[in-house]
Amino acid sequence: MYQLSDHCPRREGAVQGGKGLIHMKDLATKEQMYDHARLFSQITVNPGCSIGYHAHKDETEFYYILKGEAVFNDNGTEVTVHAGDVTATGYGESHSLENRTDEPVELVALIVLK
Repeated sequence: MYQLSDHCPRREGAVQGGKGLIHMKDLATKEQMYDHARLFSQITVNPGCSIGYHAHKDETEFYYILKGEAVFNDNGTEVTVHAGDVTATGYGESHSLENRTDEPVELVALIVLK
């Protein structure tokens, strides 16, 4: 199977009560993930925007930072993440991500189910 980038569904919206609009390109459908994951998306977080603080129960969300720099809140501890970094949040843990720079942040998000 292959999917051309131009055919990937795109959407935007406020995510988990965060600031501004987050732009998402879905890289796979739920059916393509065979109930093992519920999200596989390329995400753009523009300057001043964020993914709000939220918890994950019975699942794990990974972020792989492709471009830029963001502040990642890992259960109340803020760390700066850069291109090439990976984060993981799951099983009752909480996180958020905020772009405090003047450049967009691009990442791949994957939520794997229990």
